[in-house]
Amino acid sequence: MDSYHEGVIGLLRSAWNLPSAVPLPPRRVWRDWALVAIVAACAITEVLIRAAELPRPLLSVVILLAVTPAFLWRRTKPLLMLVIVFVAMAPIEVFLPDSILYTGVVAIVLPYALFRWASGRELVIGSCVILGSLGLSFIRGGGLDDLIGGFALLLSVAILGMAFRYRASSRQRQLERIKVLEREGLARDLHDTVAHHVSAIAIRAQAGLAMAAHDPDAATAALEVIEAEAAKTLGEMRSMVRVLRQGESADLAPSPRLADLEQLAGTRPGSATVAVRVGGDAESVPPTVAAAVYRLVQESVTNALRHARKVTRIDVTVQADAGGVQIAVANDGEVALSATPGYGITGMIERAALLGGTCQAGPAPGGGWRVIAVLPRVGWTS
Repeated sequence: MDSYHEGVIGLLRSAWNLPSAVPLPPRRVWRDWALVAIVAACAITEVLIRAAELPRPLLSVVILLAVTPAFLWRRTKPLLMLVIVFVAMAPIEVFLPDSILYTGVVAIVLPYALFRWASGRELVIGSCVILGSLGLSFIRGGGLDDLIGGFALLLSVAILGMAFRYRASSRQRQLERIKVLEREGLARDLHDTVAHHVSAIAIRAQAGLAMAAHDPDAATAALEVIEAEAAKTLGEMRSMVRVLRQGESADLAPSPRLADLEQLAGTRPGSATVAVRVGGDAESVPPTVAAAVYRLVQESVTNALRHARKVTRIDVTVQADAGGVQIAVANDGEVALSATPGYGITGMIERAALLGGTCQAGPAPGGGWRVIAVLPRVGWTS
């Protein structure tokens, strides 16, 4: 019995602490004003038609017209508008039940708005007001059938409001998740791109400083490379900033392909030689997967150049076949253990996981550092 009471109390506490609906209710639109105008016109028309049978026709229409503007705030102030309308119409319902206008049925939109937009506290209080109104209807002699029918109607409206509330909330959560994924993707791209170019700038600067005294031409060439890398970095960062600006679209460069991996090959002055080998059916790899492969290799090469000590060679092997794409990046440098792991490897693992693949990085058995990534074809075709 205690567990039952605890369950009921927990349910009531959850309902009481329920936040208001998200996203926030829309501002008043022309349809709201149209609703008020239609209700007012229908109320006046009904009074003119039924004037002979209504005991207090003027009182009925005045009260209904007085509370009609409450529909304009039914979304932003659902509880307050519900209380105003129900309290204003209660005297007629109790003392002059024969003077109730059929047009007043439009008040059903207020319980809907309550369950669609209100917070948990407002829902509990508003439900008490609604049940109290049903009780008054029963006390004045409405009969059990009217009570059951009114309760069923209000319950249906409440379920409808909660259903639309849940659907909107679910859609909002989905949009928030999409935004998070987009931010994570932009963070990975920004890290991979900027880290690669900045590492190249640092390496060229070190080489230029080392050769400036005895080979001015080599130092000048290093400065030219630094200028080009800096320009590329600024260009790609501007593209990403344009993507982030609301309402603007960036003229982005085409996504990198597997053939573009050859651009990473070559010998860096005072640094390592990067050898790239791409095998298999590279043309069968979709552009999105090819871009991910390029970023994985780019980040692996950048990490090797930046973190490995005494590295002289970096071997990149990419094999595309019917099973997917296999990536191997190995270097012969000494492993430099960092006290705090960076975002590079984490981003590589996330990027591979998005395509249903895996990425592992660690010391190689024969020395050096090795990155192995597998992107199965079933991961990006399912």
